[in-house]
Amino acid sequence: MTGPVLAVDQGTSGTKALVVCPERGVLGTGFAEVRPRYLPGGLVEADPTELYDSVLAAGRQALAEASEPVVALGLANQGETVLAWDPASGRPLTDALVWQDRRADSVCTELAAHADELRHLTGLPLDPYFAAPKMAWIRRRLTREGVVTTSDAWLVHRLTGTCATDAATAGRTQLLDLDSAQWSPRALEIYGLADERLPQVTDNAQHIGTTTAFGPEIPLTGLAVDQQAALLAQRVTRPGAAKCTYGTGAFLLAHTGERARRGGSGLVSCVAWRIAGTTSYCLDGQVFAAASAVRWLTELGVLSGAADLDAVGGAVPDSGGVTFVPALAGLAAPWWRGDLRGSLTGLGLDTTAGHVARALCEGIAAQVAQLADAAAEDLGTGLDLLRVDGGLTRSALLMQTQADLLQRPVEVSALPDATALGAATLARLGADPALGVDHVLPGPEPAAVYEPRIGADQAAERRARFRTAVQALLDA
Repeated sequence: MTGPVLAVDQGTSGTKALVVCPERGVLGTGFAEVRPRYLPGGLVEADPTELYDSVLAAGRQALAEASEPVVALGLANQGETVLAWDPASGRPLTDALVWQDRRADSVCTELAAHADELRHLTGLPLDPYFAAPKMAWIRRRLTREGVVTTSDAWLVHRLTGTCATDAATAGRTQLLDLDSAQWSPRALEIYGLADERLPQVTDNAQHIGTTTAFGPEIPLTGLAVDQQAALLAQRVTRPGAAKCTYGTGAFLLAHTGERARRGGSGLVSCVAWRIAGTTSYCLDGQVFAAASAVRWLTELGVLSGAADLDAVGGAVPDSGGVTFVPALAGLAAPWWRGDLRGSLTGLGLDTTAGHVARALCEGIAAQVAQLADAAAEDLGTGLDLLRVDGGLTRSALLMQTQADLLQRPVEVSALPDATALGAATLARLGADPALGVDHVLPGPEPAAVYEPRIGADQAAERRARFRTAVQALLDA
């Protein structure tokens, strides 16, 4: 099947939509802002209606700009954001608990004795970041009515009337059996969710339903969680390379083939995608605060915005001894201490905004480098390079810092919207199953390549300073 497809990436702070043609590239774009509420105690909520309205607004804007029909729709989602809703009317029964929300920590504490069993079953550590603890918390504290699912299943239902989620998103719940890629009765029992009406687990590329929400009837043929969609768009389809997306958080994924690999480094083992009934797997590491940390510095007046990062940080040659652990939403892999708060140390009367900006770049890059080392440890082989995408890749300072601390080349994607393009790829595959993955992937040429400019000894020294600061938080 030829012709353009509509790809929609429903993210934490906004929804991006693209109309993508395999021959002519991007024909239309749309964007609609989403405003999650950051509340005391680590609570992060979103209005579900705002999520859905943003999907419609961005999609309609992209279609209007393209001004030609599309043959299919692909939808990418936030992953671990959950809500309860009425399956008869589609009406939300709760706010959406965003993936960063920590209120389900009490559920994890109660289930601590099952942590090892859950990790073996699902590949995921016991942490409120994932969907199942939030789902259980909603059932215990908010409502027993309706169904409780990840946000993608609600969006799919609103668009098509179908209750479905894809295998990769289901793998972010801690309710999916990692090896079979089907719901785990035992995990559901542990969480007290055995009686729930769960969405059908679909392939990432298949016909799921049709929608008229954007105007003309469009088949929904691609579904994916955001990071796995970006992994596909970055052409990381075999072991040996990794990608990192720098958005609200930073997320590193490394492909592990068609067998789930449970490592001991603290990374998550999960489904990359399931296409034509064949499941591929990946290792996943998370930095909870990346662009959100830049936004925090902006709100404090240190920066005027993300575009200011290079100008401010470039005004000084180094961080001036300042170390920033940007654990503003806790520490994820490989530490899994979501209760920790960030630290900013080494300050003096001579500390400037530039030093703080550079220290933030080092803090983000040091965490990503730690994740890359963990992936290499679990894979038993080094990663040759890191392919990167997302809004913060526009910062040459951050990308050079990343290459320096990683001591590997960093390839910046020429695709500014890799997640949406991954959703477009899956939509094309689902619309025309005769196509192969290699036939529909975007071109491989990067927009830029950053090579390390410092030696291994200096990189090791800077990373050791960061690890010392993290250890001080852990010890406290």
